[in-house]
Amino acid sequence: MPMKRINVYADPEGLAIIKEAAKRRGTSEVEIIRRGIHLAAMANRVWDEPLFSRTFDGSGRTPSKAELRDTVADAVNAAAPGCS
Repeated sequence: MPMKRINVYADPEGLAIIKEAAKRRGTSEVEIIRRGIHLAAMANRVWDEPLFSRTFDGSGRTPSKAELRDTVADAVNAAAPGCS
């Protein structure tokens, strides 16, 4: 998908946090910013249907923390390709 250029103003403290996160993760600062934009957009999205309008087949047991974490991580990575 082609990217569109935008201008964003940020305070020096926020930019320093982004720079440190990028260095720690071994990625670019712009990739951190893109992921943040995606997460903010998803957090403010208005959904067309209620959160619990569907039912799912399952084992009937509560998933472990690790299973839940992995499922959420897989869904986030699928929704934001190239931002992992």
